[in-house]
Amino acid sequence: MSLATEVPVLPAVAAYPGVEGRLFRAGGREDLAAYRATGGYAVVEDVERLLDQVDEAGVRGRGGAAFPIARKIRTVRDGRGVPVAVANGEEGEPASVKDRWLLRTRPHLVLDGLRLASLMVGADEVHVYVSDPGSAESVRAAVQELGGAGVWDAQVEVTVVEPTYVAGEETAAVQALNGGPALPTDKPPRPFEEGVKGRPTLVNNVETLANLPLVQRLGATGYRELGTVASTGTFLLTLSGCAATGLYEVPFGVTLTEVLSWLGEDPAQVDGVLMGGYFAGVLGRQVLDASLEYDAIKALHSGLGCGAVGVLSSGTCAVEVSAAVMAYFARENAGQCGSCFNGTAAMSAVLEALRDHRAEAADVERLTDWSVRLRGRGACGTLDGATNVAAAVLREFPDAVTTHLDGTCATCAGNEGQPLSRAPFAVALPAA
Repeated sequence: MSLATEVPVLPAVAAYPGVEGRLFRAGGREDLAAYRATGGYAVVEDVERLLDQVDEAGVRGRGGAAFPIARKIRTVRDGRGVPVAVANGEEGEPASVKDRWLLRTRPHLVLDGLRLASLMVGADEVHVYVSDPGSAESVRAAVQELGGAGVWDAQVEVTVVEPTYVAGEETAAVQALNGGPALPTDKPPRPFEEGVKGRPTLVNNVETLANLPLVQRLGATGYRELGTVASTGTFLLTLSGCAATGLYEVPFGVTLTEVLSWLGEDPAQVDGVLMGGYFAGVLGRQVLDASLEYDAIKALHSGLGCGAVGVLSSGTCAVEVSAAVMAYFARENAGQCGSCFNGTAAMSAVLEALRDHRAEAADVERLTDWSVRLRGRGACGTLDGATNVAAAVLREFPDAVTTHLDGTCATCAGNEGQPLSRAPFAVALPAA
């Protein structure tokens, strides 16, 4: 299979059977009146009780780290100084569109979540941080709708930066909001310690924030009616690489086999997936029957990440995919850390040589070594993502690696001369 050189526009958005009234909403952009009709911007009678409910509901971050949001809020709230709250909608992951879809289609759900987060953390300054002009336009229109409505009178600052893979990293967001470039900075201090203007700062992914009004409306018990014990509620799954490419709200705990079958895809024609966007690398067929929840995917030495899944059909070569993703990392790294700049370039060179049947066993040995030794270096997670990509293809598809070493990969032979995408499995939203 040749990976398309053109990024497909998102053709479908839907909710899994049994998932109603949560993140997904049919139709166009939701205005203030429509959102308030669902119970949005409800009065908070007891801020501490709301925080306890968020804790009891088990809401975890949807940006990739899956950190419990109640714990994060309490840490920032208890820091030194008056906190700042930031909605991070800079979606640098090419295989994901969930944040942009929320900001463009349900801006008031995100802003309501930002309102609740700012109340719980005690913030007196709030920001929405994006790189998508359509998202910025939608949020600014929503903020204007709020003016004089009497539901939230905070001054919401919207900041737009250039889209890059690293711009969504939380220290990059803080640096940009402080007037600098949208590039990661060394840690410590972390934003919860010293962030915007040197104050403790809560930086949360917009899908995470969108779940807070659901907790307020449903309560902890109602929120937990979907999902699993440790991965509660639903998440937005960006699926690409197949006829059913689209954005789907699914409950934690379903399997990819169930999702693909629901969408009319044949799981038997799937050899594996690119899991969690670019960060986690490829996985073999065992993932099809694994529960889509944080701990189950972690047990497969991978990660659910931002909820993006690229389908490797029977005509797709895992080495080809991994080489394309690694080349993306080599292009998109911030260029600030030598270990990352040189490491991603070196691993990319080996994977491209392997893809083109030019690599030798010694090259694969070096790649194996780098996938271990380079982990944990650099100011952000880019190099970790790159080492994940290398380790995953070596671990999950050893036969494909072997056939590329001896020049007998039948899949790639059938695709000779067809170009790779610069951003495989990327998905785009329609023009705003």
